[in-house]
Amino acid sequence: MSGERAGGAGGGDAVRLRYAGIGDEAAPGLDAQVTAIRRLGWDTIELRSVDGVPLAELDEAAFGRVAGTLADAGIGTVCVDSRIANWGRPVTGPFEADVEELEALVPRCAALGTRYVRVMSYPNDGLDEPDWRREVLRRMRALAERAEDAGLVLLHENCSGWAGTSAERMLTLLAETGPALRLVFDIGNGVPYGYSAYDVLTEVVEHVEHVQIKDAGGDAEAPVYTFPGEGRARVADCLRLLVAHGYRGVLSIEPHISVRPHEHLNDAGDAGVDTFVAYGRALERLVEREVLGGGGTGAGTGAASGSGAEAVAGIGGRP
Repeated sequence: MSGERAGGAGGGDAVRLRYAGIGDEAAPGLDAQVTAIRRLGWDTIELRSVDGVPLAELDEAAFGRVAGTLADAGIGTVCVDSRIANWGRPVTGPFEADVEELEALVPRCAALGTRYVRVMSYPNDGLDEPDWRREVLRRMRALAERAEDAGLVLLHENCSGWAGTSAERMLTLLAETGPALRLVFDIGNGVPYGYSAYDVLTEVVEHVEHVQIKDAGGDAEAPVYTFPGEGRARVADCLRLLVAHGYRGVLSIEPHISVRPHEHLNDAGDAGVDTFVAYGRALERLVEREVLGGGGTGAGTGAASGSGAEAVAGIGGRP
């Protein structure tokens, strides 16, 4: 199966979606990450780390090998997952670390052909809510301005931070930062963070540029990550909502079955690639049966002809 799926979803023009995956959820090394993507027949990857090293911290030679390997394999990069404002960088921490990471990623995103950088919005560290809000918005405005100057778009994830779980705060963040900040929506984050992802999505769906797929059962105290459609995240409902509101971008798997960086679980082990591939197949089946309602699979590897790298360069969640 190619990296694109076409189907009806209620009539009209065929809905076209692309598939990708966060590579280090399959394996630490890039060769195995590429193997996992290619076994699925996909042509798009989301990059977070290689050999346990975040993309921004790779030395120039190592990054050159990453870019070259992906180009040789015909695999495009849809998004780079940074550590900017994430669960490990509270709002009281040094802002310079995030500025420096963004600066490092500017040329690397250009080399990879992507304009998307995943960010979060700073967990609190003892500040009163008004002070937390003020400092988050100050930092995010500055980062968004730099991203806009560089032709990048920051994608805020519904995860850790001031705007991580509240639709109202997400909308405030968008209004305060301008066009260089949009949303990546992780469907599975509601369960571990104790909110309804579907309910939040109904309020922010028009601002979603990229989608990550995970699912989970259990609750916020003890989430149990599952294959898509087997947990409580309402994966199919969220995808139907996105498609109904015009989303035509990438669905990127983040299984969390074996790899969960926030729990310091960073190596999927010997079964990592097989689990990743099985997860991708499960998502394809769910989309086929429950989201797009059965139409044929689109020929080729994307809405645009050419390699994955060429197709991804102009891709976005909105037509």
